Amino acid sequence: MKICQLTSVHPRYDTRIFVKECISLANSGYDTYLVVADGLGDETKEGVKIVDTGIKEKSRKKRPFVTGKKILKKALEIDADIYHFHDPELLLIANKIRRKGKKIIYDVHEDVPKQILTKGYLNPHFSGLISFVFEKYEKRISSKLSAVVCAEPVTRNRFEKINKNTIDVKNFPIIKEFSNQAWEERENNICYIGAISEVRGIKVIVKALEKLDTKLLLAGNFQQNIEEIKALEGWEKVEFYGFVGRKEIAEILAKSKIGLVLLHPIPKYLDAFPVKMFEYMAAGVPILASDFDLYKQIVESNNCGIIVDPLDVDKIAETITQMLADDQMLKQMSINGQKAVREKYNWANEEKKLLQLYETLSK
Repeated sequence: MKICQLTSVHPRYDTRIFVKECISLANSGYDTYLVVADGLGDETKEGVKIVDTGIKEKSRKKRPFVTGKKILKKALEIDADIYHFHDPELLLIANKIRRKGKKIIYDVHEDVPKQILTKGYLNPHFSGLISFVFEKYEKRISSKLSAVVCAEPVTRNRFEKINKNTIDVKNFPIIKEFSNQAWEERENNICYIGAISEVRGIKVIVKALEKLDTKLLLAGNFQQNIEEIKALEGWEKVEFYGFVGRKEIAEILAKSKIGLVLLHPIPKYLDAFPVKMFEYMAAGVPILASDFDLYKQIVESNNCGIIVDPLDVDKIAETITQMLADDQMLKQMSINGQKAVREKYNWANEEKKLLQLYETLSK
């Protein structure tokens, strides 16, 4: 059974696409291809045949057509039994592949109509209309596909009404990636790993550092002007790593006692599972998270952290100080978080659902 995953946006070693889904499928015996657009050339890694269409088109408006056309050409040359695409801009070519009698899966990473409403580069007067039109288009194409895989339960609930063959495969961590660092060997650091922007809490976090006697280990790509954040007084307490790989992420977490998930209360974050939260838990790092209902349910039911108003600088600083002062409490939260990941929030459980879907489609 030959399968082909497609992305026009994500890097070739994307955690969800390559590290989790492609490798899981290859390890299960599928002849697995991944078509990407990064200009780094073809290769075979971990049993996955990576096929490169060349550097993706920079223009967001042109990319679905220019890069999409190249991906379609490569995809059809591979002549797979099942195609699995990861970007909403590939809905256009997905429909063309479907018309050739192929089975095709749409992997929905985020609720795109909600996401459109908060895109800074879109005119706010038109974002509502664009969101509405895209949702209608997405529904029309998705209803005709073989299956839909959603990263979030709330998104699954929306797509179940469109396509009866809809499942969720959540982005939970691969346990073996994270070392079981002894609590006593950890340093008194706090950490944040992921995309870095104001709505993900960076400005509030750095301002809180002004009131703290601790260091922030920060890793990821800035999605705004870094100089604006560097100008804040608290930046002198930041150890910035830039974008790092999976191994480096594990090393940073092993040096930390609190992991921050202080996203702002905007629609696309309120119902979404933050991958970093579960990676912190897997690494035994207690969490300080935004007081969203979903986050509160996860953190408090597993007693693996504390929730706080993500916009209140003083309260964040005060809570971090209190947490770091109670090392025994943090150690127990560390144990609780790891236990929850072992039992519930892990990729091994999600992988079973993905493989079952492929087994069903291959019949």
